[in-house]
This record gives sequence, C-alpha cells and structure tokens, in this order.
Amino acid sequence: MTTITTKAATPAEWEDVQRTLTGGGDGASCQCVWPVLRNKDWNATNKEQRAGILRDEITTGPPPGIVAYVDGEAAGWIRIGPRPEQSRLAYTRAIVAATQEPLDDSSVWAVTCFSVRREHRGQGLNAALLAAAVDYARASGARIVEGYPVDTAAVTVSSSELFHGALSTFVAAGFSVVGELRSGRPLVATTLDA
Repeated sequence: MTTITTKAATPAEWEDVQRTLTGGGDGASCQCVWPVLRNKDWNATNKEQRAGILRDEITTGPPPGIVAYVDGEAAGWIRIGPRPEQSRLAYTRAIVAATQEPLDDSSVWAVTCFSVRREHRGQGLNAALLAAAVDYARASGARIVEGYPVDTAAVTVSSSELFHGALSTFVAAGFSVVGELRSGRPLVATTLDA
C-alpha cells in the first residue's frame, strides 16, 4: 500500500522541492516563481535566477509551498501563500475581475501551482497536496483560499497546462466556483473556519 505524506517546504526540503519540480513539465525552468513575478520581472530572469528566488523564499519563510512524498520519495509540490505575496495575481486582469476579495487582503491565500513527477501522477497527489495546503493556510490564519483551476470537463488542455490544478480536485476538497477567468477557467474559493 502506498503512503502519501506532506511537509511544508523549509530549507531542509530544498532538494526535495527541486526533485518535484524536475520530474516533467515546466517546473524545472519555472521554479514555481511565475506567480510571484510580474511579467517584466519574469522575462528578465533565467532558470538559475528563478531557483535563487525560490530558495530565498524558502530560506526566509514562511514556507511558500508543500512537498508531497510517496513512500518517503519526493513526488509533488503545491504553491500556497497569501495572495498579495504572489504579485502576478494582482496584475492578472481576469483574476482582478473575477475575485470577490480585496487584492491587498493578506488573509486571502492562493493556490497557484501544482507539480507532480510523471511517475507519480494518477495517485491522488494533487488531492493530498491541496488538503495539506488548506490545512497550512488555516493554521497560518488565512480566512479564504482561492484557486484558479482548469475545468477539464469543459476544455481539453495539455498536461503542462494542468499546473493550475483540475476543478474536480478543488470541488472534491470543498471549494466552490465564485467567478470565471475565462471559459474553462473558473475562480474557486473556500472559506476557512478559525
């Protein structure tokens, strides 16, 4: 029987984070800093600089994400944190138009990226990562968690476009659709108990 565990990404998990981001998809070059950089800043960086940005985030804390392990092996990653700290979101017109929450409210957290190594896909890691992320947000004082998934029942996308997560994963975790970014891309949210 497979055992899935999760840990917040601290400096001790740096190599595990790197393992999760280099198992297929764009994680190796993106380093999951796309959500924290505006377009002009993103375009001015390379892979090594992005890795440095992520390492600095993890080193200074609080952890910007969660690592999932399958039988002790690093297998997946999710970015979760206060929405204002993920600066691209406030400059994404579709999110600005769809959200019901003030953009500068640090009690609103956002899930912006999933990365699962190819050999561990289809094992429920995204659900485990999302559950751990919501628990982490709740324990950190978040009031609401938003996500920007893909509705795979409405649109066909490549696996590389699923870094946003699938709508079905969010709905199964108790999120509700509260807006639409564009066709097939809802904005979902869940309100957390104190």
